[in-house]
Amino acid sequence: MNSKICEMLGIEFPLLAFSHCRDVVAAVSKAGGMGVFGAVNLPPDRLKEELDWIDSNVDGMPYGIDLIVPNKFEGKGEKITTEQLVNAIPQGHRDFTKEILSNHDIETDDLVDLKDGAAQFRMNLSDEGAATSLEVAFQYPIKLVANALGVPPKVMLEMGKKHNVAVAALVGAKEHAVKQVEAGVDILIASGGEAGGHCGDVSTMVLIPEVYRAIKSIKDVPILAAGGITTGSQMAAAMSMGASGAWCGSVWLTTSEAETNPIVKEKMLLASSRDTVRSRSRTGKYSRQLRSPWTDAWEEKGPEPLPMPLQSLVSEPALKKIDKLSQSGHKGAKNLATYWVGQGVGLMDQPMSAGAVVQDFKKDFAEAFERLNHFFE
Repeated sequence: MNSKICEMLGIEFPLLAFSHCRDVVAAVSKAGGMGVFGAVNLPPDRLKEELDWIDSNVDGMPYGIDLIVPNKFEGKGEKITTEQLVNAIPQGHRDFTKEILSNHDIETDDLVDLKDGAAQFRMNLSDEGAATSLEVAFQYPIKLVANALGVPPKVMLEMGKKHNVAVAALVGAKEHAVKQVEAGVDILIASGGEAGGHCGDVSTMVLIPEVYRAIKSIKDVPILAAGGITTGSQMAAAMSMGASGAWCGSVWLTTSEAETNPIVKEKMLLASSRDTVRSRSRTGKYSRQLRSPWTDAWEEKGPEPLPMPLQSLVSEPALKKIDKLSQSGHKGAKNLATYWVGQGVGLMDQPMSAGAVVQDFKKDFAEAFERLNHFFE
């Protein structure tokens, strides 16, 4: 396609797939799009293992990685120990988490010690952690590195230029887009409030033209549209408003290659677009998730969510246990099970392979283009 994204990244179709599953990344790249591996929380040795596999299974096609290096989080820039970080979590938050589990007949005595994940989680969110991950990533022929939750750290921008790798950044408001362009990013990912995971509150339909207009006079930076996009026709609509392609995450969660909890997959395939909630209860920052009694409890009577990364240290051990028990048939855990997903989940109503999703996007995009052409006949 005649798209800046295709030209910049060397791909056939400007559809980028964000996924924590290496099989999805490889499948999308081989189908003509581009897989982007979500590397947050992976220590260097595990990241190397995953990238080794991806590089061996993409048949030489382009791929990228995604990191989360927020501009703000609890203890950022401070010399704080893991013990101090864990001690900053109020007992009330720990007790409330256990209460939710107990109310659904789940034992809480064997919950993972918060210290186990605190050190690695905080390191991966820091500039130092990003530098370590980038040193590993740039040993591979990646074509893109993306950052969420703020302007990419200086080391990411510098290493991107040094290795001729495009640096992308997610934005949820036009003023954020301007800051990113001024900082020197190569690609903007404009993510509307419909998106799964971390998102702002401006809808994709409004955000794309806002960002396009805001940066037009500053620099010609290509935009990837994100947020609720699960079809080629939505992608075509976004490109008509100024985007050069699409960045999708949720649509891959129900594919055959995805490592999504099968119980959650089933819930997603049956869900409507109204079965998600945008909440701070999982990470401390607003993120959209599949609604369940877990999310309802936090929204209705839970304590005020803690800043990142403290809230994740409270929620993730419990959610991992819920995931594990739900797959063994535990009724309470199956009820509680949830995951990040966007409002586009209402359009994700049948299981497909990742490659088939890409082909479906191409077909739907072409049909949308033809419909538009008919208006000029």
